[in-house]
Amino acid sequence: MTSVTDKTQCTTGTSNEIYDLVSVVYHALEGAVTYDQYIEDAKSAGDNELASFFEELKDNNCQMANKAKSLLKSRMD
Repeated sequence: MTSVTDKTQCTTGTSNEIYDLVSVVYHALEGAVTYDQYIEDAKSAGDNELASFFEELKDNNCQMANKAKSLLKSRMD
C-alpha cells in the first residue's frame, strides 16, 4: 500500500521531507492566526490569564514556523 506522502512525491516531484516542512510552516502560521482570535475573545471576556496562555501558544507556533522555514531553506539550496 502506498502512503499519502509517497503519492505526493510521485505526483508532485517534491520530496516528502520538503512537502512535510512546507506543511508544518503552513499549519504553524495558520494556528498563530487562529490564536489571534482566541486572544481577542479572552481579552473581551476580561480573562488576562487565558489571553496570556493563547499568546504563549501563538509565540510557540511562530517559533516552530521560523525553525521549519530555516530547515526548508537549507534543503532548497
